[in-house]
Amino acid sequence: MHAVAVLSNHFHLLASFTSVQQMASFVGQLKTNISKEVGRLHNWKGSLFDGRYSAVPLSDEPKIQLKRLRYVLSQGAKEGLVLSPLDWPGVHSARALVNRRKLRGVWVNRTDLYAARQRNPKTREDQFTEQTELQLTALPCLAHLSAKEQKRVVQDMILAIEKETLERHRRSGTAPAGAEAVTRRRAHDRPKHFRPMPRPHFHASKELLRVLTDGFRLFLTAYRRAADRLAAGELSVVFPDNCFPPRCPSSRP
Repeated sequence: MHAVAVLSNHFHLLASFTSVQQMASFVGQLKTNISKEVGRLHNWKGSLFDGRYSAVPLSDEPKIQLKRLRYVLSQGAKEGLVLSPLDWPGVHSARALVNRRKLRGVWVNRTDLYAARQRNPKTREDQFTEQTELQLTALPCLAHLSAKEQKRVVQDMILAIEKETLERHRRSGTAPAGAEAVTRRRAHDRPKHFRPMPRPHFHASKELLRVLTDGFRLFLTAYRRAADRLAAGELSVVFPDNCFPPRCPSSRP
């Protein structure tokens, strides 16, 4: 995990995975547990999240990786909610990256707690609660730098975000809502206007984007051909790497 920012209705993760299967398993477990906890706290019926998660691959280009890191760090400030990412009252990696510290949180083992309450309904939640820590790792493009140099990169980004946010408020004659106002918002509140932005297939430079797009078309072609062969009854067909093949037919045609 390189960076994270959790807002009121979505979250952003900047992370590296060994496979799409690992990524899907991790994000699925994360969203499931968040949904369950919010449901308990705010009487939220059904799933908290609408639809599937959106995963956009990053290229190995340093400028692209740094651009996405800056985007995650700007969460909360770019929406006009707080003046600095360091002021965000929720989960945010800005302070952890600046101070070179771990993100700290609380984990409740709901599975064991439920089993214990089946035996003793008076079992306390704190008996199955533990403090947890998450050590953020440097982006691949920053891994060769010392800890001090990595900290300087993040500090410069946050200073630039603060300056940009302040200038934007000055031009529009507005002011940040502030951390307290953010925490006072009801969980069931919805924005009056919501304009979803189309997501790109990749985060990459224009030059590399053409190469990745062509490769993605070849990947889709290979997947569809393999799916057609599987549907025709060829159970030994091989699908491209890093994909989720459809289930085998229950019987041969």
